[in-house]
Amino acid sequence: MSAPPSLPPYAAMLGLVREGNVLRMPYADRLIGSPGRLHGGSVAGLMEIAANMAVMDALAGDPALVKPVNVTVDYLREGALEDVFAEAILMRMGRRVANVRVEAWQRERGRLIAAARMNLLIARQAGGAPPSA
Repeated sequence: MSAPPSLPPYAAMLGLVREGNVLRMPYADRLIGSPGRLHGGSVAGLMEIAANMAVMDALAGDPALVKPVNVTVDYLREGALEDVFAEAILMRMGRRVANVRVEAWQRERGRLIAAARMNLLIARQAGGAPPSA
């Protein structure tokens, strides 16, 4: 079994930390949207990266590019100024499209701050090399 794929550069900007199948976004002042709340874009970015990570893990080293086809994020409650966690659940993995559900929470896993449904295109190239972007 190969090592899990590394996180993309945007994940580094968000400060994401991989903890098994869960991504943690540590709180930082740069993530504030409205005063006293996390910016929704940072939460959506965390969730998209979690979905990409789940698909890449499922591909188990098969070189491919994963690109979002559509993303629907339901913001369920305000994000407090604290760490956020996200986990992606692979609902269906086809040859060309993956359907993923992502949940984001803070202190309590049962109190989601956001949930997302994503369809991701899996672009493979014959011969094993990933297609150029």
